Amino acid sequence: MPQPAPFQLPTAARDALIAVVGREHMLLTEEERDEYRDPYWHAEDRSYDSCGAAFPADREQLQEVVRIANRFEIPIWVSSQGRNNGYGGPSPRVAGSLLVSLRRMNRILHIDTELAYAVVEPGVRWIDLHAALHELGDELMLSVPDVGWGSIIGNSMDNGMTYLPLGTDFQAPTGMEVVLADGSLLRTGMGALPDSPSWHVYKRGLGPTLDPLFTQSNFGIVTRMGVWLMRRPKAYMPLYLSVPAEHQLGQAIDIIRELRLDGVIRGVPNLQNLITMGTQFPEHLGMFPGADATWPEERLDGLAAATGIGRWGVRTALWGDAPVVEHHLRRIQEAWGALEGSRVDVLGRFTPENWDEIDTFMQKISAGIPGMEMMEQMPDWVGHVGFSPIVPLQGREVVAVVERIKQRVIERTGANFVCAIFPTNDRSAMIVSSLSFDRRDPQHVQDTFDTVRLLIDEIAELGYGEYRAHIDVMDRAAAQYSFGDHAYRRFVESVKDAVDPRGIIMPGRHGIWPARYRD
Repeated sequence: MPQPAPFQLPTAARDALIAVVGREHMLLTEEERDEYRDPYWHAEDRSYDSCGAAFPADREQLQEVVRIANRFEIPIWVSSQGRNNGYGGPSPRVAGSLLVSLRRMNRILHIDTELAYAVVEPGVRWIDLHAALHELGDELMLSVPDVGWGSIIGNSMDNGMTYLPLGTDFQAPTGMEVVLADGSLLRTGMGALPDSPSWHVYKRGLGPTLDPLFTQSNFGIVTRMGVWLMRRPKAYMPLYLSVPAEHQLGQAIDIIRELRLDGVIRGVPNLQNLITMGTQFPEHLGMFPGADATWPEERLDGLAAATGIGRWGVRTALWGDAPVVEHHLRRIQEAWGALEGSRVDVLGRFTPENWDEIDTFMQKISAGIPGMEMMEQMPDWVGHVGFSPIVPLQGREVVAVVERIKQRVIERTGANFVCAIFPTNDRSAMIVSSLSFDRRDPQHVQDTFDTVRLLIDEIAELGYGEYRAHIDVMDRAAAQYSFGDHAYRRFVESVKDAVDPRGIIMPGRHGIWPARYRD
């Protein structure tokens, strides 16, 4: 397709930004900007190109960048690390926007060992905070996602998943500092009191709780956030639970729900199909099969049986005093035994005395130790885009949605069906379907994104919407939330116009458009 001419900043705006952050902390040429984009997007497509990128070093520089954007009416698209890959990375909704990366704002501002929390800036990665906790003796644990190079704040601002008990219903983030569209500063919750010691230990304040307004929105830029931590338990036991056959998925979901409601399984268990498990059992499955062929059901059944991995598998863990952990293990073994042919594998028993023996990927993740192993299993030509509806934690509902998505993916893209199911609380689950494509093939990219668009419409007819959307389909995903003649959209648009009247900050993020762009 024809590509637009390269965007350029107005000379006066460029000079003003350079005066604030320095030329060495900006990406201005097309070659420089290509270093900072979603690696999973089609390499030749410049639909979401920017006019440049600025990397402020601190909050004060960021405030000046926002004021300059206001003065010249240049839209900005902000990211913490810019590694929201598969959802657009750091790319903007509005082509020609100025990218603002907060990678240089990477200070760990405070770690409170008594109250078990930390305070971080947006550039702090999971691996950074874990390293600091390790230096303090590993007495505190961080709830982490699968890949450790992302930003803690950035992940939280897009409702990203983590796995330890504080990952349930996104309990870890607490108390935010926010730069608003006019460059002014807001602190949420108890932070609205100057120097309040309660800022990062209490999730509310007096009046409306504002913190959730800044997740998946474009009302401000979070520059500081509290993160609750977990004390290292006396005993830690990572587990793998197999689901031998495809038809047992619904039964497995119902068992997980009951174990969660009983408080036996805590944290966020991760239920993945066999293809997805390839990154965690490379000794059995080898490299991810990729987008060039779909493995037939018979081959998948044979591989599941031969390896003992199952058609689906659950990654979870137990934490607590040793007698409690052993008791909960017996409860899980008893309940999981209802799945014919299944197994419950104990992947290790760890205490503070042998903590340094934790070394495999599945052992590390539930111990709050971030890594990069999953990235190492992916060939660089494979791209992916997520489609992730929220469904009640009932076997029949989960299976119905999974089967519909699987059918569409296979028939329309010819790619393997890649799926992980995350029970984020006791009553619901995210069905994260990662549609893979050959990023070198424009037609395969097009077919894949067309399939996502179709799925957004079809699954919404069942009453289920996405919790998170790629920039290319944000409007379509947001449009499904249409109750009351789109009352939700009209409300958030009103908020946007009030707090950002020039529509500077991330126009279009998750379907929230300021007035100047709505037509």
